[in-house]
Amino acid sequence: MKALVLSSGGVDSTTCVGLAIQKYGKENVVTASLYYGQKHDKELKCARKIAEYYGVKHIEEDISNVMKYAKDVCTLVKGGDEIEHGSYAEQIAENGEGRVATYVPFRNGLLLSIAAAYADSIFPGEEVQIYYGAHSDDAAGNAYADCSEEFASAMDKAINIGTYGKIHVCRPLINMNKAKVVKTGLEINVPYELTWSCYEGGEMQCGTCGTCIDRKNAFEANGVKDPVPYANEQ
Repeated sequence: MKALVLSSGGVDSTTCVGLAIQKYGKENVVTASLYYGQKHDKELKCARKIAEYYGVKHIEEDISNVMKYAKDVCTLVKGGDEIEHGSYAEQIAENGEGRVATYVPFRNGLLLSIAAAYADSIFPGEEVQIYYGAHSDDAAGNAYADCSEEFASAMDKAINIGTYGKIHVCRPLINMNKAKVVKTGLEINVPYELTWSCYEGGEMQCGTCGTCIDRKNAFEANGVKDPVPYANEQ
């Protein structure tokens, strides 16, 4: 069995890298990062460092042309509006449930499809698990529809059909909250000090965007100090 891990350089996907290597061995794991037009490349640099740390092959591609129209609907991509700061819970309370401004149009569907094409080409004829790090907090309030179990199951079925039963979508974190994700990673010594979660691209992670807040709370819930510095520690 082989594994291809979609690696964003953040906490969730890096936990998936650690889990895949633990299960299949680094010689059977490849990581892949895709630049889709996000406002900074900090996460891509971290994904490279994580691949180097684990000693696995790493693929990186630019697919930003696909998202060239996304700036009108997504604040994460270049040309988009300013990124909102505050927790996801606060955003949902203010704006109601449903799609948030940082939702990238069908990003996970696109990434999983590309990963399936990579896996089918790199490991011809072999069984492959595509790891992606969606977890239950991402799907809460339907903020990110492409992080739900329903979405993952549908993509798994489609990819499996399209690869003649060889490739599956593995989502080990899908029923975990962020705190449980961090707990899982700490147990297998995931190098969280190498990761980047922040939506902004400053010298340090901002500490006030939705993903920074979730990350800090997850480490606090485990009684552990987050190993990365923040511009705002509040």
